[in-house]
Amino acid sequence: MQSDNGAEPRPPFFGALLRMTWQGVRDRMLQAIHQAGFDDFQEAHFAVFSYPLPDGVRPSELARQKRMSRQAINYLIGQLEELGYVERRASAEDDRRLIYLSARGHQIAEAIFNCLRQLHTEWSEDIGHERFDIFLDVLRQLSVKAQERP
Repeated sequence: MQSDNGAEPRPPFFGALLRMTWQGVRDRMLQAIHQAGFDDFQEAHFAVFSYPLPDGVRPSELARQKRMSRQAINYLIGQLEELGYVERRASAEDDRRLIYLSARGHQIAEAIFNCLRQLHTEWSEDIGHERFDIFLDVLRQLSVKAQERP
């Protein structure tokens, strides 16, 4: 497969570029969380604190969403519960306990959202608003396609 200019694609390929960009975003989010006063939040906790946020979900469903084992997700939920970021509560329909963000968890979510809004503004200014809007549109299209595939 050739690129638009006829040259053979070469490393870094788009997967690596996406990963490197995502790692930069995560670093900025972690920095924002720590600057907001939540020094005990660790990078591993992003497995739980990623879109969609776990607010009223069963641990097994959360494990499926995040593509993790139930044991691994329960370990992280336990850590986050001890830190006061999530809580387990019985659902109204049955005795199964669901995961909810606590007040502290919502504060972390807000720190993340503020960081992402700031990055959105920075990147939009860096590459131009029109190009950034196209970039977001392409990401939305590709994410829909990726979710459709097994």
